[in-house]
Amino acid sequence: MTENDYLLAWGAYLLAALGCLLVWFRLTSWMWRYLREPLRVLVLVLLFSPTVVDPGKEQFAPAVAITAMDLLLDVGNNAWRAVADLSMYALILFTLYLLFVAVRWPIERWWQARKGPAPAADDEPTLREMMTRDEQDFGDTRYDARGDRRLRVEPRL
Repeated sequence: MTENDYLLAWGAYLLAALGCLLVWFRLTSWMWRYLREPLRVLVLVLLFSPTVVDPGKEQFAPAVAITAMDLLLDVGNNAWRAVADLSMYALILFTLYLLFVAVRWPIERWWQARKGPAPAADDEPTLREMMTRDEQDFGDTRYDARGDRRLRVEPRL
């Protein structure tokens, strides 16, 4: 495999992995935030963590692909190295994620306290109250300014 073939293969893989990551973001968008974000970090690690194929050549391959090929086809002994790389990258990324959450949490609490308490659902006006308020604001539109009844009722926008 020449250097151009190697770079072309990595480019194709990175493009496909980015597409898979975007699909995963879309699939997890409905989830609770504190479940969605660690799952996204996990898939990020699985898709984008490389491992060494041959230490002499310094060529890398996706760790998930190396693990799958070694376990399914029994072609080599790189599975443990790939799993070790996956766990190392996962540990690093989850540590960074937890650090990010630890910094974000007090900032969000401060921001919510600054905005004030959210209005309770019991304080919301009913439809009848809103219609009464609107009639008081605009008056009865069936009569004109002189008090005569209009023949045509114009809709209010």
